[in-house]
Amino acid sequence: MMQTDIETEATGASASTTADAGTESDGTVSAGTWVAVGPAGAVGSVHQDGAEFRVDLYGSSARSAVYPTLESAKRAVHASLGPNAERPEFRAH
Repeated sequence: MMQTDIETEATGASASTTADAGTESDGTVSAGTWVAVGPAGAVGSVHQDGAEFRVDLYGSSARSAVYPTLESAKRAVHASLGPNAERPEFRAH
């Protein structure tokens, strides 16, 4: 499965939405942003830059953390919300 397919599956975004984020000639996505939206609104975002995924948490003064995969970055956002928090919806932008 190509990286684009994995991201599309994980975000529910259409392939064209994901590809618009920055598609390389081989079809892989090299840049993109996903906003994490929970019951109270936007809680953070994940930004792809090449092979790395940077997490920014809204309202936090902590430095951004970098993760090797989109799914690990999404898990980090979810974990930062605390115990028993619902997993936020990740919307591709």
